[in-house]
Amino acid sequence: MATLHTRSAARLMMAPSVVLLFAWMIVPLVMTIYFSLLNYNLLNPGVETWAGLSNYSYFLTDPGFFAALFNTIVLVVGVLLITIIGGIAFALLLDQPIFGQGIVRILVISPFFVMPTVAALVWKNMFMNPVNGLFAYIAKMFGAQPVDFLATMPLFSIILIVAWQWLPFATLIMLTSLQSLDAEQQEAAEMDGAGVISKFIYIILPHMARAITVVILIQTIFLLSVFAEILVTTNGGPGTDSTNLTYLVYVQALLQFDIGGASAGGIVAVILANIVAIFLVRIVGKNLEA
Repeated sequence: MATLHTRSAARLMMAPSVVLLFAWMIVPLVMTIYFSLLNYNLLNPGVETWAGLSNYSYFLTDPGFFAALFNTIVLVVGVLLITIIGGIAFALLLDQPIFGQGIVRILVISPFFVMPTVAALVWKNMFMNPVNGLFAYIAKMFGAQPVDFLATMPLFSIILIVAWQWLPFATLIMLTSLQSLDAEQQEAAEMDGAGVISKFIYIILPHMARAITVVILIQTIFLLSVFAEILVTTNGGPGTDSTNLTYLVYVQALLQFDIGGASAGGIVAVILANIVAIFLVRIVGKNLEA
């Protein structure tokens, strides 16, 4: 009886927070669904009409949607490849007893604390500027013609900027996993004649499988909503070459003033993100159970 009373009291105390969190999530979602069913344009306030599913039909048949979807997939996959491979490499490096190890770790982690807008501005003006950027200076040193990365390779440039920001996170997770590896197991492998490559493939990499899965899950959820880096550097261009789903919704809402179409795009993006998240969560669950 006492246990039942304790549980009831705990649920009663948690109820306000749960209700507030529920309202915080559900109310905006319901409003977005409602707006997605209207012809609602900010240039014509007060003349909203019922549109049904026509906004969804327009958004899903717009050629810009498929270009944005493709760019989103390329962006996510590209950043994941760079951060996972780079994270493993940095983790292996930082796990070695080197001079100034603490300072090196702080320097490696520091990009993660830089705001996306600031990081994008730094890369745009200090590194990728075709006139006085660092990459242009290096190209001139070797007698080569500087490249305007943001104009000729916009999506690759965005991938590079975002990967630079997320690489410290992947490194931290990989390093934590690597430090939990039993040293005796590695010593036993070395005594059995295993080389560096064999030890990495058959011992270190399988041990880091869970950490890699967690990095993929967490980063994918955030990478699906990359926005600031695109707005600051390329504005989704040239054309739609660096437009992802998030930026496409922004263009629809705040540049074309089509709130109905943008709301429909937002719901589509949420559905796609949830499908990806559920799929990844199941993979993580299977990996952790193994």
